Amino acid sequence: MKWRSVRAMWAAGAVFVVVVGTPWGADASVDDSQCVECHEEIDYEAYSASVHGRNACNSCHYDVVDIEEHEACGSRTQDKVETCHRCHPDEGREHFASVHMMNDVRCSDCHSDVHSITKWDGSKVRVVEVCSVCHESEEYAASVHGKAVAAGNNDSAACNDCHGLHRIEELGDPNTHEYRAFHTDTCHRCHADEAMMRRNGVPTIAVKTYEESYHGKVEALGSALAAGCADCHGAHGILPSTDPASSTYPDNLPKTCGKCHPGSTIQFAQFLPHADHRDKENYPVLYYTWLFMTGLLVAVFAVFWLHTLLWWRAAYWERRERLRRGHYQLSEVEEPLRPYRRFNWFDRILHLTMMASFLGLVATGLPLKFHDAPWAPAVMGLLGGPHRAGWIHRICAGITFAYFGACIGYILYYLFLKDTGETVWQKLVGPDSLVPTWRDAKDIGAMIRWFFGLGPEPTFDRWTYWEKFDFLAVFWGMFAIGGSGLLLWFPEFFGRFLPGWVFNVAMIVHSDEALLASGFIFTVHFFNTHFRPGKFPMDPVIFTGRLPKHELWEERRPWYERLKRQGVLETLQEEPTPPLWDLVGQVIGFTALGVGLVGIALIAWGFMGH
Repeated sequence: MKWRSVRAMWAAGAVFVVVVGTPWGADASVDDSQCVECHEEIDYEAYSASVHGRNACNSCHYDVVDIEEHEACGSRTQDKVETCHRCHPDEGREHFASVHMMNDVRCSDCHSDVHSITKWDGSKVRVVEVCSVCHESEEYAASVHGKAVAAGNNDSAACNDCHGLHRIEELGDPNTHEYRAFHTDTCHRCHADEAMMRRNGVPTIAVKTYEESYHGKVEALGSALAAGCADCHGAHGILPSTDPASSTYPDNLPKTCGKCHPGSTIQFAQFLPHADHRDKENYPVLYYTWLFMTGLLVAVFAVFWLHTLLWWRAAYWERRERLRRGHYQLSEVEEPLRPYRRFNWFDRILHLTMMASFLGLVATGLPLKFHDAPWAPAVMGLLGGPHRAGWIHRICAGITFAYFGACIGYILYYLFLKDTGETVWQKLVGPDSLVPTWRDAKDIGAMIRWFFGLGPEPTFDRWTYWEKFDFLAVFWGMFAIGGSGLLLWFPEFFGRFLPGWVFNVAMIVHSDEALLASGFIFTVHFFNTHFRPGKFPMDPVIFTGRLPKHELWEERRPWYERLKRQGVLETLQEEPTPPLWDLVGQVIGFTALGVGLVGIALIAWGFMGH
């Protein structure tokens, strides 16, 4: 009995809510004819034909329950917003969260024809007319969007396409990413719609090229400063670039670009913001630049990855066979563990500086290269955002230029000032030089024969051919990455005397060459120096500067024999490094290896995402 009583109470409550809480719960004694007698301002026929025509007056004015009291002004008409929201709850929720509600703009301020309003057929002309009551619309009306909407093209953007109908949000602080994103996301909603753009003869390449540009990448990673579509093209008064009043008209581009890049010139404004480097017909210079860089990247990796694979195979099986036969021992030279100097302090400091700055450049550059990879925003967040990462990138670039300058200075000192008893030419092509010689070609041939079991494992002089390649690659890298990086670092300066399309070329070169450098270091260089059999998991020689005598004899016998003949071998003897020194070197080395392995994993992940 108790359960039945509870159910009866709930049923009674539900009936009460339905009767009292809905428009049809109003006093039926109040009918429309009584309202019309006094409210002559209402066109009853127009009201009857409106979308509200099937509703009685007190469907909205539900508090009027006594005509006599109402005629005597004894009752008020309820709040117009709450009235509309009773029947339009979804629109009501959106309106309450809008900037209109914050500024006390109510439903009837836009829907002033509430007594004669007809069903909205989706006409954007009607939307513009309503918004234009309060908002200046002349600029929009003269734009490409406004003219198309006025001509009846419902694909063209009207106020609601960008700002919404009822949930019109405040744009907020111009220095936030959310504000900047509005300048792009609203445009992309339509311009990324290939079917819509095809119907209207508008290319969709603009969206894709923007997303691949520096502006688009840093915007996607959370930049609060990156230029969006509206920053260049305008928001309401968008005009074709052939119109002299357009912000993208050639003569107006320096001013448009100058909003973010002070001092922009006509040359600077020749930058191609929506160029597609895959379009050979329209952008041949960019296409062939991209083709060259892609070919270089593929060729280098194809050759050196094959070299690495063959080396690993030969070295692994030969050492395995030596161990099986018991032929691999350290007694072939006296004092096999005696350390000998391989690198001096300048070499080690140079390498340490290079390593630190290179890893910093990779860490800050990879999220930009693979901005659409799922890990990119997280890595960029760890770095403090795209602009802080940009400063770190530039600091590391400055360190790179500094150590490269120091290297050039040392080379000049060695060639022209250091007294070795040799001429400049002998220094340049001698066995202690890093310049490739005929000896390197013979070493490559011997290495290939060993790979295929056609000869013994070769030994090398002071520098191997792959070490020379690594060293000389820095010079090409400084020209390609460093030169293009300088252009992109100071575009306003270089834009005074270089055409803007040079920056498009610089972006292709900088991006692809950086990918080549990082991929090569983290795979080929790491294998050559640390991961090959006999060195795994790390060769500490670059950190300690020393290698044991048996390695000098086994791997660099021509150098060993030459030093012995010259009587200077024993001058390279060193004391064992202190344990703490070894520990610090190992920590630094393994940290760098770990960062590199994570880097190559992220690169692979980024490519799989494409």
